[in-house]
Amino acid sequence: MVVTVRSLGLNGITGYEVSAECFLSGGLPAFDVVGLPDAAVREARERVRAAVKNCGAKFPVSRITVNLAPAGQKKAGTIYDLPIFVGILAASGDLPALPSDAAFIGELSLTGALRGVSGVLPMAMAAQGAGIRQLFVPAENAAEATLAGSLTVYGVPDVRALVAHLKGEERLTPAPAWAPEADDGDLPDLRDVMGQENVKRALEIAAAGGHNLLLIGSPGAGKSMLAKRLPSILPDMTREEALAVSGIWSVAGLSDPRHPLLTRRPFRRPHHTTSSTALSGGGPAMRPGEISLAHNGVLFLDELPEFHRDVLEAMRQPLEDGEVTVARAGGTLHLPARFQLVCAMNPCRCGWRGHPSGKCTCSDREVAKYVEKISGPLLDRIDLHVSVPSVEYEAMRRRETPESSAQVKQRVDAARAVQAQRFQGTDVTCNAYMTPAMVGEFCRLDAAGEALLKNAFDRMGLTARSHDRILRVARTIADLDGDTDIGTAHLAEAIQYRNTDILKG
Repeated sequence: MVVTVRSLGLNGITGYEVSAECFLSGGLPAFDVVGLPDAAVREARERVRAAVKNCGAKFPVSRITVNLAPAGQKKAGTIYDLPIFVGILAASGDLPALPSDAAFIGELSLTGALRGVSGVLPMAMAAQGAGIRQLFVPAENAAEATLAGSLTVYGVPDVRALVAHLKGEERLTPAPAWAPEADDGDLPDLRDVMGQENVKRALEIAAAGGHNLLLIGSPGAGKSMLAKRLPSILPDMTREEALAVSGIWSVAGLSDPRHPLLTRRPFRRPHHTTSSTALSGGGPAMRPGEISLAHNGVLFLDELPEFHRDVLEAMRQPLEDGEVTVARAGGTLHLPARFQLVCAMNPCRCGWRGHPSGKCTCSDREVAKYVEKISGPLLDRIDLHVSVPSVEYEAMRRRETPESSAQVKQRVDAARAVQAQRFQGTDVTCNAYMTPAMVGEFCRLDAAGEALLKNAFDRMGLTARSHDRILRVARTIADLDGDTDIGTAHLAEAIQYRNTDILKG
């Protein structure tokens, strides 16, 4: 007898339907799992055998063949334990006919209890698209599965409860739809930063337009402190953005079962020893990397020149396309990577170039060698280059309270609302992602602006990319000021943020 149990699998960060076909036949007792299973899937045989016996059922003494279809797709992980268990009991007659619109995922312990698994949210969304209406998952993952909507989710504590439910003896209670709690507002606040008004202005522009940012200054000037406060002024994520980010984090095993939906934009801060694979994604398990975990959020690279060259160059294509393509022996993945890059670096190796104390001992050649680690193409993709001066003593002892993040966020939200109206009906969400055609339409200049930009283009040796990025930043500055047209003051401020001479001290 052949019994087919509906289940789900993961291909990168995307879920797809899997059918577990269980066949019991005569012959010497055996238990085979086919369909390109990995070691974890093959080991399900022992977990299922122990779970069947510990739930009070009799394990069939026959030849058991389980086929995970589509058979040409590699299967990985422990999520197929539960559908194999259900299929064997149904094939042996210990369970009635299964509902045609039900699917099962979960890892079994030897006692029959269900353990939580990763990637439940994208699998639940795939189940919704496949016409599945009932989804049985470990109790730990029930809240996450409800985020997909339009599904009746049953959180299963153990196989005894599942068997009783399927036999109609004691029904499981469907999991209630999970709703996020009120934000407790404990993000680092800009009011903690004394002085540095020019850098705060650059942070506000970056947040309002989604622009990439480079902070250059001596140690202790506050670069990292300022970067950590950028998320506090970023606009709130939409429901679609939150689901996309939560799905990526779920696949990576980083989601919190108690709070499965990320309501704040992610802030990722990889160490400078991070490899290119850890940044881009891939590896043996083909998992998302740091740039995908920072999707719809911020990727902060502190001590930028200390990163390996291949790690930095791996970001060039994702910064342009908002997507990273990972090609490995195990397959090819297309992962979302629409992140806001924020970098911080010292002006030289010792860090004191340009400091009032005069402690720098680096020669011009040593400074040039240090800065050369950052390639021109990568630097060209960063919109705002900001010098972070040392904080003066008077600013540190100032008694008045600086402007809070909440006050800055109000202006950022107002500017983003203007952009949402401007780009309505398109995939573009902010000025930083404008296409060249949009730049030509929404960033028109008057005669004075054209003359100013031409002079800067010739004098600074700008590229076509930097030309468009200046216009995008100028458009954001105008939005913050509430102006319909880009004025010369907006353009001049945008041009000053392209001053690469600060990299030379």
